[in-house]
Formats: sequence, C-alpha cells, structure tokens
Amino acid sequence: MKNVVVIGGGTGLSVMLRGLKRIENINLTAIVTVADDGGSTGRIRRQFHIPAMGDVRNVMCAMAEEETIFTSLMNFRFDGEEKDIGGHNLGNLILTALTQTTGSFMEAISTFSKFLNVRGNIVPCSSEVVTLYAMMEDGTIVRGESNIPSFNNRIDKVFYQEKVTPTAEALQAIHEADVIVYGIGSFYTSILSNVIVDGIAERLKSNPAKKIYFCNAMTQPGETDDFSLEDHVRAIEQHVGAHAVDIVITHNNVVSEELLCKYRDMGSEPVRIVEDSHTYQILKRDVLSFEDHLIRHDSNKIKAVLEELINSEEG
Repeated sequence: MKNVVVIGGGTGLSVMLRGLKRIENINLTAIVTVADDGGSTGRIRRQFHIPAMGDVRNVMCAMAEEETIFTSLMNFRFDGEEKDIGGHNLGNLILTALTQTTGSFMEAISTFSKFLNVRGNIVPCSSEVVTLYAMMEDGTIVRGESNIPSFNNRIDKVFYQEKVTPTAEALQAIHEADVIVYGIGSFYTSILSNVIVDGIAERLKSNPAKKIYFCNAMTQPGETDDFSLEDHVRAIEQHVGAHAVDIVITHNNVVSEELLCKYRDMGSEPVRIVEDSHTYQILKRDVLSFEDHLIRHDSNKIKAVLEELINSEEG
C-alpha cells in the first residue's frame, strides 16, 4: 500500500482525483487549499468566519465512490442575487451546517466524507480563515485570492501576512507519503497557496519521497502569463526550496492550431520547454482531452501515468 499525497485545489485537483481514486493499493490523501475568498465560499467565510470550503466540496464530490445525483446536487448553485441563499452552492451550505453542529470544520469534512463514501482522505491545509496575498514583480501587493489573477502584472510570490497553522493531518500525510504530487490548476492560488502554510514546505523538504509535478498545458492569464515549464518549477522551488520537484509530467499531445487560436484570444499560450538541461526528469505523456473543443487534462490518462510511476518505483 503506497501513501500518495496530492496537493492543490479547484477543478484541476478534482480532475486528477477522479482518476487517482481508482488506483488499487494506494492510500490517497488530498491536501486542499482554503484560500478561496470569492463567490459562495467568500460570503460564508465572511458571515460565519469558517475556512473556505468550495475547493473541499469539489474534491469531496470527485473522490466519492460513485458520482450520483446527490454529488451533482452538492455543486448545485441557487439562482438569484447574492442575498439569502441566492448564489450559494448546496454543498457549501451543508458543510456550513455540519461545521456549526459538530463545532469543527475537520469533523464536518470527515462526517460528510463518510456519507459520500469518499475513497481516500480529504485534508484542508489549515483549519483557519486565511487571506492570501501576492507580491508582484514591480512591488505591488494584492490582497485576496479572487483579486490576484485580475491584476495585469507578473507574480513574484504569494504569502500570508500572519502565521497560518497547518492541520496536523496535513503534516502527518506529507511525512508518511511515498509519493507526493503537485496538482494541475491555478498555479499560485490553488497549488502554492498550500505549500506556503507554515510547516508544510519543511515537511515536503524533509521527506525524500518522489515529488511529481503535473504541469499545466496552458498558461493562465493573471497567474502564469508567458510561463515556461521551467518557470513553473522555479516558482515551486522558490516557495518550497531547492529540489522540490523530481519529475515533471507534461503532455505530448498534438493541439490543433484552431484550438490554440481560441485560447490565444483568451490570453492563454501553450506551456513550453525552453531549456536544454534540467535537474529534474521530464516525462512527456498522453494526458490531454479535447472534448467540447477545450484543452483539459484527462482523469483516466492521469491515473495511467501515476500508476506507471508507482510501478516503476516498486520495480
């Protein structure tokens, strides 16, 4: 039984976990960001002073044994203006109620995970209400996860102004991990927002387990404009420390020029390899899907790649 830890948030992490939960003989743990401060999650944070739960809700649905009508209802958003329940996700309201009745955000996650028969463990990086900041290259400081991508500037680093206490479960999972995976998705606000929680980077550095980064296929406007594959890895090392990545998975799929033009119109470019030598291994694999004329990672293909890497470790 291999202990596999995946770090991230948002829809990118959910896409990965839909595949990874099907791997046999692994103990899967998702460490999830709580930095989200927009939409339904942000309103609940402000009203009830509890950690951001939107990413946790998404991950919970993705890791459920079977995705049923009920897991679909978890992501149901009520129509209407942003007052009363208008604009809220049903799952966010349920988790809020469970947090209030149990008195613990962690207990609420555990209780609902059992109800959904979640395959693996869902662990928030912190159980505190946190505010993410970004330092831009020109020295501008941006407050709030939802505001960071909206600035037409290049991010130098993300940070928290105050000490953020990690959950004991997150630290233990990283300490016991045989494989550590940095997920796809919003690079600074969903992935690096986890590793900058006090103590997490230190645990990552102290564990000699293989650390794998599934690199985004396309740059994200406002977060990783003009980023190469190497820029992504350098940013991880800036926030975690040297040698924070052992293997990078990138795609070898052929993307049509028509589809690339569509993404360029939205300000997004392919993430390319620009250097000849690296201190980490780069593996090119078939990991993308082009369903609905979108460039997305494929859950089953990600599963196959991680199974390949786990089996090679065992060999």
